Amino acid sequence: MATDDQRLKRKKRIRKKVNGTAERPRMSIFRSAKHIYAQVVDDAKGETLVHVSTLTKDLKSGASEATKSDAAKLVGQAIAKACKAKGIDKVAFDRNGFIYHGRVKALADAAREAGLDF
Repeated sequence: MATDDQRLKRKKRIRKKVNGTAERPRMSIFRSAKHIYAQVVDDAKGETLVHVSTLTKDLKSGASEATKSDAAKLVGQAIAKACKAKGIDKVAFDRNGFIYHGRVKALADAAREAGLDF
């Protein structure tokens, strides 16, 4: 079985348990070869509340010069800051089938340090 197929199986298993509500939305991440994306989703309404990636305007220049892990930390800090601005303090973390290691862990730790609770 291909690596991406294994990730998608893990993703389905995780999404059965992790669900975003208005009081505790789901923070979903996606990691590609070059970039990392994070979004906070209210699954009850089906809408994205906040989204940040290494391609957003304010992070693009800093993230392009940094290593991938450092860029993930920048995205974690930025997503926490954007959530705080919208009044979101607690989220349910959805690692989207990716193993909690490396860039995924760096993003999560940076978001926690910036004040996001999950």
